[in-house]
Amino acid sequence: MSGEQITNNSVETQTMKGELHSLKNSPREKRVDINDLLNKVRSAQKKEKMESTIFFSLVAAVIVVTGVIISI
Repeated sequence: MSGEQITNNSVETQTMKGELHSLKNSPREKRVDINDLLNKVRSAQKKEKMESTIFFSLVAAVIVVTGVIISI
């Protein structure tokens, strides 16, 4: 083998459609932060828990009001 050093600084990928993309020359893509994703999931779970609490509270209130009306 020769003493040449072969370096390739750009990485190229090919999509299913046959398009060739160079990853080195492309602008830096927006990265996904795992903490942002976890915060979104936590807030969605918190919202869902609040909705279910309100629903069950309303059901309990209807049962209590119905019991009071029947007992009169």
